[in-house]
Amino acid sequence: MNRREAIRLLGSASARVLFRDVAKATRSLATIQGKDVTPSLAPGAPTSPERIALIDAFQKESEGIENAFEARTHKSEWTMPYRLFRPAASSKMPLVLYLHGSGGLGDDNQKQMGFGNVFGTRVWALPQNQKAFPCYVVAPQTDRGWVHYDLSQQTAGPAKVLPGLGDGSRMALEIVDALRREFSVDESRIYVTGQSMGGAGAWNVLSYRPQFFAAAVICCGSVSLDDGTGSAETPLWAFHGDSDKTVPVSVSRDRVAARRKAGGQPLYTEYAGVDHEVWRWTFTEPQLVRWVFSQRRS
Repeated sequence: MNRREAIRLLGSASARVLFRDVAKATRSLATIQGKDVTPSLAPGAPTSPERIALIDAFQKESEGIENAFEARTHKSEWTMPYRLFRPAASSKMPLVLYLHGSGGLGDDNQKQMGFGNVFGTRVWALPQNQKAFPCYVVAPQTDRGWVHYDLSQQTAGPAKVLPGLGDGSRMALEIVDALRREFSVDESRIYVTGQSMGGAGAWNVLSYRPQFFAAAVICCGSVSLDDGTGSAETPLWAFHGDSDKTVPVSVSRDRVAARRKAGGQPLYTEYAGVDHEVWRWTFTEPQLVRWVFSQRRS
């Protein structure tokens, strides 16, 4: 199977899987002993003018920040390109791992920073966020997805998902480990975030590197065999649009429900009327960055 065919199958995997129907729900908020613990959200309905203004302002304010990420490569079984943002501070700093969606697939070391990925990569590097919460940001790029896909069979349908740590996820973790050795990284404050295909990757690394990440932020994670219970004690905030036509909202609902049943206390925000590009709302939530960096691994 050539790379083009693999990418075609990966790009269609989440969109063409059928999920069981579930009762339609409104925005669900995590609770602990009946008390709402979700940080306050931006005012206004998701499609309101004030909410759209936040998204537009972010796009304008973040223009050019991608140029502050240096291009690097990690060589292992194959070469994985990645981008790295370094904080100005020299003391031990947190690190954020970002896993891109299918629009970032490739090996040009560029697409994982563009398209819909601009929100999840740039938000941590905004000047005001670096001033308050300086951190490293690493954005690797995969050409074969994050979870474990069976690419040995060339079929017309979506690639089959297999159990285990995905090849892309494993390489991403190798990069994080290499950066831990190279730089002064705060081991108690390493975070993971991802969207769509990258959201599935985030669920995957939580399952196969338990108790490693201090927190996770996952946007509309696509289908995989990871049911949401991996490293259940790790703080997690999941987001999904209830009108998502690519990854049905039931996928996140089921994972969050399973995580709570396993003893976890994940936060879950569901945006009414929002389709697949939920990251536009997620990464412009005013309290998101503060919530992430308030989490520490004990």
